Amino acid sequence: MSEPRRRMSGKERREQLIQISRTLFAEKGFDGTSVEEIAATANVSKPVVYEHFGGKEGVYAVVIDREMQKLLIMVTEALSASHSLIKLERAALALLAYVEENSEGFRILVRDSHAASGTGTFASLINDIASQVEDVMVDEFVERGYDPKLAPMYAQMLVGMVALTGQWWLDVRRPSREEVAAHLVNLAWNGLTGLDPSPRLTASSRGLGQRLAQAHQRPADAGHHPPGSRPQPHPAEPSPRPAASRSPAPQPPAPPTEKELRELEKAREREQKEQEKLREREQREAEKLAREQEKARLREQRELEKAREREQREQQRLLREQERAREREQKEQEKAMLREAKAAEREAVKRAKLIGEEQEKFEPSE
Repeated sequence: MSEPRRRMSGKERREQLIQISRTLFAEKGFDGTSVEEIAATANVSKPVVYEHFGGKEGVYAVVIDREMQKLLIMVTEALSASHSLIKLERAALALLAYVEENSEGFRILVRDSHAASGTGTFASLINDIASQVEDVMVDEFVERGYDPKLAPMYAQMLVGMVALTGQWWLDVRRPSREEVAAHLVNLAWNGLTGLDPSPRLTASSRGLGQRLAQAHQRPADAGHHPPGSRPQPHPAEPSPRPAASRSPAPQPPAPPTEKELRELEKAREREQKEQEKLREREQREAEKLAREQEKARLREQRELEKAREREQREQQRLLREQERAREREQKEQEKAMLREAKAAEREAVKRAKLIGEEQEKFEPSE
């Protein structure tokens, strides 16, 4: 004779409904999930769902709040590291660990959050994380002599890059999260001009993603479970193993060693030297370009002056030719006038001579 099925307590039923709703919201979204479907999947009546959460909106708000708190706590813990490079590595690993170990929760967060969530959207969560990163960026900017007023903008850029990479990696899952994190840090820390062809995380950050994910599996929603309590298992799940066979509690990430810190400082010094060399090279190139532009300007100016001189000489040559032509024409006119004057004089002399001869003919002889 089979044992009668044990009736769930109110706390167990609530946790069951949350987990079922979480899966349905991840698959279908808020609008695609109904109270009827949640109740049917849990093998209860609709009034049970209303009794615990007041409707679909209530359970959705609890699911969203849990996921946001879980991710925010993981990233916040990662940002507690001492060195900025390690903070960046662990923050990237924390997000990717959450994506891999809590895929359903991440799918719910990156959907267009419904107003029923009551705790904000994925964008507001990203803004919360960016506010924490902003404090780190301010310290780095001050130390490196940059304008700290630009830190909020750079924090948004950095967090946005990591968040969008997490959304892309949610589906592809290749390469591994530690490799993805190493490449993310490579771009953010070294920049395009200083990319490492084979980036690796520091020793203190390797394996952190798994520890972070294990340390934050299925936290109870705030306000409905007393501090220190644990969610009860789903009836379909296997019962907990004896205490002797349980895995040891996850250990916090080991702090960086003195050797690693020295290596990080050396890496930072090398980076600063490379940046200084890059700035000097850019300055030399800018000065060289300015000199070449000045030479080109002077050469062009000389060419223009030569062209103007040639034009002036040509104009002067034309003016001289025109002047000579006018002089020749004037001389020709003077010669013609002289010839005409001489001809007129000869003609007058001739006429006077004829007149004299005629007068002699008609004068009486004595």
